[in-house]
Amino acid sequence: MDARAIIAAVRRHHTPSAEELAWFAKGLATGEVSDAQAGAFAMAVCLNGLSDEGRVSLTKGMRDSGDVLHWDLPGPVLDKHSTGGVGDCVSLILAPTLAACGVYVPMISGRGLGHTGGTLDKLEAIPGLSVDVTERRLHQITRDIGCAIVSATGQIAPADKRLYAIRDVTATVESVDLITASILAKKLAAGLEGLILDVKCGSGAFMKTPQDAEALARALVDASNGAGCKTEAMITDMNAPLAPALGNAVEVAVCMEVLSGNAAAAPRLYELTVALCVRLLAMRGVEDAEEQVTRAISSGAAMEKFGQMVAALGGPPDMADDWHTHLPKAPVVKPVPAPTAGHIAAIDGEALGFAVVALGGGRHVETDKINPSVGFTDMIALGGAVAAGDALCMVHAATDGDAAEAVAAVQAAVRIGDAAKPGPLIIERIT
Repeated sequence: MDARAIIAAVRRHHTPSAEELAWFAKGLATGEVSDAQAGAFAMAVCLNGLSDEGRVSLTKGMRDSGDVLHWDLPGPVLDKHSTGGVGDCVSLILAPTLAACGVYVPMISGRGLGHTGGTLDKLEAIPGLSVDVTERRLHQITRDIGCAIVSATGQIAPADKRLYAIRDVTATVESVDLITASILAKKLAAGLEGLILDVKCGSGAFMKTPQDAEALARALVDASNGAGCKTEAMITDMNAPLAPALGNAVEVAVCMEVLSGNAAAAPRLYELTVALCVRLLAMRGVEDAEEQVTRAISSGAAMEKFGQMVAALGGPPDMADDWHTHLPKAPVVKPVPAPTAGHIAAIDGEALGFAVVALGGGRHVETDKINPSVGFTDMIALGGAVAAGDALCMVHAATDGDAAEAVAAVQAAVRIGDAAKPGPLIIERIT
């Protein structure tokens, strides 16, 4: 095998063989492929693409570049992945809900990326909780509780970790082939029997148009099924925040409200979480899936699972019963006044996401420390009516100066005009 020959093949619009792509992925993990060769490969794929078969082969090669987990459990091992948006905290409700339905969910998640919040950052807003566990501990928590939301160990898809870092500095992130392999390598290394993908579309998503979202969704579904994992996708609306809160602790608080049975606290979040859970169970042949899912939340069973998972990850043992006292709170809380009267005509979700980052709720560089208490709550819905001076949302900030900048950012991100009719939350289902 020769990295130069593989790169040259892609440059000539040829797809390397499955064996060549598997070797290249292994070389990324071991260092046999140099940074220069990895960057050249990424650029060649970004410009010329791979065939459908090549995309599957690269995905499998990156999955197999490290450990692949295996399970012997009395129920199905399933998971969900979102391509990222604002106010998207579905995972914190979905994992314990599925666990309450007899499903096992070893969810290997990520941190914030760009304007989108990260599931791990949100979880670590809970005092004492750590998402860094060994594979042995992941197995134990998943077996005993039914769900574990953790970070990837260094042995899970190491080829992806290396290639992603190189893509980030070589302007080769935006490639459907590389995005597909990156997402699926980590998910499929968890040893899943089924996967549901939530592909976001709109102002708060990476994919802004339905066409781009559909292209990514179909690539992900085809590659994952081709690699042996039964997978479907939903293309969902991200032209407004999914939850009425954006940040880390504030999003956890919304999830706790929903898990407490208060679906009205975040109706879009609740609707999408239920829909994703139902599709996963239906993929396994469960006929009364919706009844099981809604009962798991309304009965408190999902909340109990969440509390057990938090305690197993080092968080407070009474999180399910006394979560209000554990979540950090920002010292400055101020309303964002509407500058004029009218209706909420549009919301720039990406701008809101970056406003959370500016408050300290995300990272400008990898080494930045996150302030878990900051963000926005009580976000007004798309299409809602406001009078001049009404609150568009509440800012939670560390200082008065940060709050003032956030107020201006929200006012710039929310357009007031004629009434807008929100589109459907679930745009399309890809099987």
